Amino acid sequence: MTRFSTFLAATGLLLQASGPANAAETITRFEARTAETGDLVIASVTDLDFMRPLIAAFQDSNPGISVTYLEDTSNNLDASVSSACAGRSFFADLVISSSIAQQVRLVNGGCAREIGSPVVSNLPDWAQWRGELIGLTYEPAVMVYNKAAFSENGPPRSRFDLIDLMRQSGDLNGRIATYDIEESGVGYLFAFQDSTEASTWGRLIEGFGRNSVATFCCSSEVIDRVADGRAHIGYNVLGSYAQSRADKDPRIGVVLPTDYTLVLARAGYIPREARNAVAARLFLELALSPRGRTILDGETHLLTPLSGPAALARSAGDEEPAFRPIPLTPALLVSLDRAKRAQFLSAWRKSVTPPTP
Repeated sequence: MTRFSTFLAATGLLLQASGPANAAETITRFEARTAETGDLVIASVTDLDFMRPLIAAFQDSNPGISVTYLEDTSNNLDASVSSACAGRSFFADLVISSSIAQQVRLVNGGCAREIGSPVVSNLPDWAQWRGELIGLTYEPAVMVYNKAAFSENGPPRSRFDLIDLMRQSGDLNGRIATYDIEESGVGYLFAFQDSTEASTWGRLIEGFGRNSVATFCCSSEVIDRVADGRAHIGYNVLGSYAQSRADKDPRIGVVLPTDYTLVLARAGYIPREARNAVAARLFLELALSPRGRTILDGETHLLTPLSGPAALARSAGDEEPAFRPIPLTPALLVSLDRAKRAQFLSAWRKSVTPPTP
């Protein structure tokens, strides 16, 4: 585990990890509000601002428990928890990631323990695996667009529209942004799912290459470029981040693709070597409780598998996109097969050549 020094986090101070292993890792500690009876260590890829309200609610109910929040990129987090599992050492009490294929692999590898909570049975079958991994959110993969760039004709509403626009006009040349699927676990997951869901994948990445798509590690970087006009379209962005930004930034809009909209359940599990499995279970129960659903359905737009389908249907209005949740099953492991991954990334590189910075 990366060594770190801790400051009192009542100030909300974010610390850069001092260890050499994961340069991107940041650590925040929320001190217990009363005499400390325990510490809950959460390792996650979720931006702290999105988790802060849930952490506050957890400490409202458990004031004696301090919370240490470790935030990292999906691939770095997977490397850290995989190493801890292999060495049978402690890393965190709870692991939450949007890179669900990696989560399923870890659970299948014996790295998790049974959650042992009634909340598991309340979830739809697709949102839990073996009673050890559960989906906490309901997040669509969306297109985000610059409103000024599409003020006359409106944005593309489907992948077919986007493909046609890339072919018919040079307006999108250098103006499309998406994930760097070699660096982003969720970006790779979305791309791989796209390749299996529809016949548009080949034409889509051909269009990306022809229009010099720019690729980035994170949703926030894609959204930033769309907001300031350097990009006109951001593809396959996490809807929670996109909609939260759109609520505050009138320059951008959000599209749920009408041909189909992938939906991701950010998943959590309790590691086998967890030191405070009880607190981890309480946190998971809170997230899916009525109070937790109110928080996740609010300004973070993370939603939950219990409330998300109805909420997204309302937000779609008359467009009626086909929502396709990605099940938490071993079928996800196909995307992690080394030969399959190498083949997929090779095809991506041949079609998509990011511009040199």
